[in-house]
Amino acid sequence: MNNLDFITAAHEVCEQRGVRLTALREQVLRLIVRAEKPIKAYDLLDELKTSRTNAAPPTVYRALDFLVENHLVHRLESLNAFVACGHPEHPHEGQFLICDSCDTTLELEDGTLSGQVAEAASAAGFSVSRQTVEVRGTCKECSDD
Repeated sequence: MNNLDFITAAHEVCEQRGVRLTALREQVLRLIVRAEKPIKAYDLLDELKTSRTNAAPPTVYRALDFLVENHLVHRLESLNAFVACGHPEHPHEGQFLICDSCDTTLELEDGTLSGQVAEAASAAGFSVSRQTVEVRGTCKECSDD
């Protein structure tokens, strides 16, 4: 999906969910979609300040909270960074392959794996509120070097 299609899909998803993709939220989303790698909140803030000089950390964090809550972006815990969701049309738990050499990130969507994690947690008496599986390694391009 190209960037314009992603933004159009994001507006449609928000409309279906009865929430608003405000101009600020859309701008933050565009910055994430445009980034070629996972992007950190303060890098988003720096880019946002080029057009919104009064932007402050809470501005970015509120927008990011909205985007994560509405499954438009994912937060990668190990990188403390954000990536656009590969499947924003339906909520899901993501699994990510993250290259240690170049930070290239590939989103997988494996419902079976998510189900297995939830079942194992339940068997241990643990109630899962959300899950993100991050697998670190080396991507094909870096392996070929």
